[in-house]
This record gives sequence, structure tokens and C-alpha cells, in this order.
Amino acid sequence: MEPKRTALRAPDPETQARMRAAMLTKARERDARIAELPAIRLEGEASLRRLLPIAQRDTGQSSVIARFLLNLYNGERFPFDLTDLRRLDYELFDDCMAVLKMDSQPEKEVHLYFEDGGKKWEALAKDWGFKDYAGSTWR
Repeated sequence: MEPKRTALRAPDPETQARMRAAMLTKARERDARIAELPAIRLEGEASLRRLLPIAQRDTGQSSVIARFLLNLYNGERFPFDLTDLRRLDYELFDDCMAVLKMDSQPEKEVHLYFEDGGKKWEALAKDWGFKDYAGSTWR
């Protein structure tokens, strides 16, 4: 026996108006974000180019930057504790945020902004002695 179907009620005009307004707001936000993408990518790439040489040095902040960049390169292999960002000075923190913002809507992977970027990122992991979780899980 087939279940009895009930007719859908007409949409409430007030609810319909709120839904339309919410959809328009979301569309405007999306369009604004798309319009910002070129500036976001420009700032992010400049920050990325400042961060890589720092990650290749040997300081406490360098290890945080290296781990951060490796996490963007491959988060499953190289986990990153966000609280480590507290160890950075303001300029480096801002650069990390600019790179993260760029990478949240990627045009390309972070290592591809550099010639032989994959080798450079793999060298970071090796040079810093970070555990590579390839084939296993850290979660």
C-alpha cells in the first residue's frame, strides 16, 4: 500500500523574501571575493617568496615557517599545529596568513611558484628532520 501524499503548502511570502535576500547577499559576497582574487594572489605570492628563504634558515621561527609551508604542500604527510603560529613575529604571521588566504582558493600548489619547487619542499622536510607520515596517519 502506497503512503498517502499530502500537498505542499504555499511558501510563506516573508520567508521567501528573507531567503531571496540571503541568496543575494551570498552572491554579492562571492562576487566580491572573486574580484579580490588577483590582489589576494599577488600578496600571497609575494609573502610566499619571502617565507621560503626564512624556512631554509636555522632559527626557531624558521622551523615554524618550514612546517607551515610543508603542511600546505601536503597536509597528510606533514601535519602542522596552528598554535605554533604564536611563535612568529607579526610580519611573518601576516605573511603566513596571506599565503593561507591565497592557498584557500588555489590557482596552483604552493611549491609550483618556484623552479624545482617539489625538490625544495622535499629538501625542507629532510633538512629539518620532520617526520613524514606518508602511508600512515597522524590523526
